[in-house]
Amino acid sequence: MALGWKLVIDAADPHRQADFWADALGYELEDNSTLIERLLAGGVIGEDLVTEFAGRRFFRDAAAARHPDDPFDAESGTGLGRRLLFQRVPEAKTVKNRLHIDVHAGPGARAATVARLEARGARVLREVAEPQGSWTVLADPEGNEFCVA
Repeated sequence: MALGWKLVIDAADPHRQADFWADALGYELEDNSTLIERLLAGGVIGEDLVTEFAGRRFFRDAAAARHPDDPFDAESGTGLGRRLLFQRVPEAKTVKNRLHIDVHAGPGARAATVARLEARGARVLREVAEPQGSWTVLADPEGNEFCVA
């Protein structure tokens, strides 16, 4: 039996990171505002656990990007398929990632994809050309390495 999963990524600014990756992958920024309003109204959580970003309410310490074609829970807005969850942590990134995302731009689209991601805050670290292929290594706005092929 296959198991469900999500990739959880530590972040200093989870909302900005979720927004960057939603745009980078063509995903949607998860909307948990209905759940948040219900929890606030019921006194389950306080305003101290909530923030506003991109014109709506989010949990203060987490934000997610989900694949637009995958199912989601309509009551909570939580994705039930391919999903990246960014959680706030106090410490900064200090070493190279042990896990990274490879973005597949498609034939002839790498340069345009890299330029679009640079405009959103990524930076090019290096170009790689090896016998098995070529790709561009970038860093997202918080310095996490990823590749565009």
